[in-house]
Amino acid sequence: MSTQPSPQLSPEDYLQRETQSGVVKHEYINGQIYAMAGASDAHVTLALNLATLLRPTVRQRGCRLYISDMKVRLEQRNCFYYPDLFVTCDPRDRQTSLYKSFPCLVIEVLSPSTEAFDRGDKFLDYQSLETLEEYVLVNTRQQRLETFRRSTSGLWVWQAYSPPQNSVELKSIAWQGHLSDIYQDVTLEEELRS
Repeated sequence: MSTQPSPQLSPEDYLQRETQSGVVKHEYINGQIYAMAGASDAHVTLALNLATLLRPTVRQRGCRLYISDMKVRLEQRNCFYYPDLFVTCDPRDRQTSLYKSFPCLVIEVLSPSTEAFDRGDKFLDYQSLETLEEYVLVNTRQQRLETFRRSTSGLWVWQAYSPPQNSVELKSIAWQGHLSDIYQDVTLEEELRS
């Protein structure tokens, strides 16, 4: 995400501007828009693998899986984000075509430039979504997937999956899979620096 803020915009102005922006996507945070940077090979491959693996389960549940070109609106926090993937099962999300507001699962593939934000302020913003059950962070430098699940008491419970453990569970959509499948064909970013 670029750190250069833009002039203050209303959510309506942002949506209008975003439909006309062409190739560059922007996230919206409390009146400011921030251009999004391109993604690495590992980032794109992980997102594609996850979309491919999750889609059959999501479809069976009557839900929708969206990839990086669909926005999530966080009305309480006055934000619009472009998660790498998210799932919504809420019929209210059929009423809007430019964004969705009621995801049950959000997945962010970490980048060195956005990791702190994804773990910090962005996660705090996502917690304002009452329908969000699970927030997932996928590492591009090592095989590690972290889940944060909302407990019945409203607390977020952390669980990490990494080798030698291969089984992965996303409880929000009742999906079980393998870390090796998620990381198939992925060249980890640390390997690229060597």
